[in-house]
Amino acid sequence: MELRQLRYFVEACDRGSLSAAAKSLLVSQPALTRQIQILERECGVPLFDRVPSGVLPTASGKALYQHVVTMLRYADTARDAARDAGPVRETVEVGLVPGLPSPWLDRWIDAVRDSLPQAYLSLSDGSSNTHLQRLREGRLDIAFLHEPPPADLFQHRVLEESFGVAIDPSVDVPGDHDDTWPLEALDGLDVLVHSREQVPIGHDQLVAAAHHAGATPRWHFANYTENAHACLRATGSTAAILVGTSAARLLPEWTWRRLIDPPLTMQTWIVRQPVVRTVVAAVADTIIGAIDAT
Repeated sequence: MELRQLRYFVEACDRGSLSAAAKSLLVSQPALTRQIQILERECGVPLFDRVPSGVLPTASGKALYQHVVTMLRYADTARDAARDAGPVRETVEVGLVPGLPSPWLDRWIDAVRDSLPQAYLSLSDGSSNTHLQRLREGRLDIAFLHEPPPADLFQHRVLEESFGVAIDPSVDVPGDHDDTWPLEALDGLDVLVHSREQVPIGHDQLVAAAHHAGATPRWHFANYTENAHACLRATGSTAAILVGTSAARLLPEWTWRRLIDPPLTMQTWIVRQPVVRTVVAAVADTIIGAIDAT
């Protein structure tokens, strides 16, 4: 059963005449009649009664007509959808780590959407360790990491943010610290810190720097992304170590001050495998270009 036969059949039903249908379809009447006969043989029943004025659909013909009209409508819609679809878009899987600033993300996402309409970005959240494993397994195309990447991966450092301390509003914050907070001033405080799994290098640097500064805070390590307040309450912490953008989002009522003596930073890298699809390399290059341009 072909679409051409079904179109001939519908036209004959609508016109009530094989000759009128043939004229409308710009085909000869014998050709149209032959296709109608083939359709009747495939259906196994007569579809038309021949009458002096032309043809009338039988009961079987009327039943077929209802289905065929709907079918042809879907066929025309499918054709239009295919024509309007444009170029095929390739999915690029990108892994994001916690704490990335929204305006920073918006900048390179918009650049990719504007420059590479053939690329479809599929974003997922996770830790650096998780993303690195998924990249190795081929489940991610591009990943952002909060730790120095292995040397065998294509890599580019894209962001560096200062660590700071967010202080509970109930704590008396000394005014002489201005907008900074010496690391030694953490001494004796209950301090919430991201677990080593989330920020390996930052975690190690913080603990070592505090030791060298002579500060002995009571560290509370937690693996969290959104529920900072709950972790603080559960551990009894009155301070939390995190970057400014995360503090503003997660603890907007707390006072955030940049850590100094020594200053500590959280760095972010973009990585991909050395050999990738063309669209993956183009997306990575576009991200780097959009970030470096600012």
